Amino acid sequence: MVRIQEAILVEGKYDRNTLSQIVDAPIFETAGFGIFKNPQQRELLRRVAENRGLIVFTDADGAGLVIRNHVKSFIPGQFLKHAYTPDILGKERRKAKPGKEGKLGVEGMTREVILEALRRAGATVGEDSAHPKTGITKQDMMALGLSGGKNSSTLRLSLQKKLGFPAQMSANALLQALDLLYTLEELTDIVKTLERSNG
Repeated sequence: MVRIQEAILVEGKYDRNTLSQIVDAPIFETAGFGIFKNPQQRELLRRVAENRGLIVFTDADGAGLVIRNHVKSFIPGQFLKHAYTPDILGKERRKAKPGKEGKLGVEGMTREVILEALRRAGATVGEDSAHPKTGITKQDMMALGLSGGKNSSTLRLSLQKKLGFPAQMSANALLQALDLLYTLEELTDIVKTLERSNG
C-alpha cells in the first residue's frame, strides 16, 4: 500500500475499489456526470483540494475529459494535479463488452500503471507534516452520536446540511471528509451546537 498525501478524485465505485487496494489516500467519486448536478459535492471537493490537494484521475475517454474539465472550472489550478491513464484498448473483467471508445478505464489498469500515473501527476508519496491527520475515528462518530444510535442518521443529516456536504453521503464518506477538514475538537463543538439548536 502506497501512501499518497493528496486526495484522489475518480469517476465511480469500481475505480475507487481498484485504487483503494493500491494506495492509502482519501478517494472521492464524481458519480460519473452526477458531479454536474451536485453543488454540495463540488464545494466539498473544493475545500478538500484547498486543504490537502486533489489529484483528478478520470478515465482516458471523452467522458473522463469532460469531467476533468468540469473539475477545473470550480477548483483553482494550484490545488489540482492530474493523473492520466494511457490509451489501452480492452474491457474490464466485470463488463460484457468494452466501453464506447474501447479503452480501459482506471479500474482496468494494473497496479504499476496506476502508480506510474500518480507519480507523473506529482503525487506526494509518504507522510507530509504540513497536513497531519486529525484522527477522527468511527469510535468518535459513535461517541458524538453520529453513528450507531437511535437518532444518528438525523444528526448526520443535520451536520451535513450545516457543513454544506452532500446529503447522500454514507457514514464512512462523512467520516473521511470530516477527518480531512476538521479536528475532533472542532467537530465536537459543531455537534454540540447542533444538538442545542435542535433542542
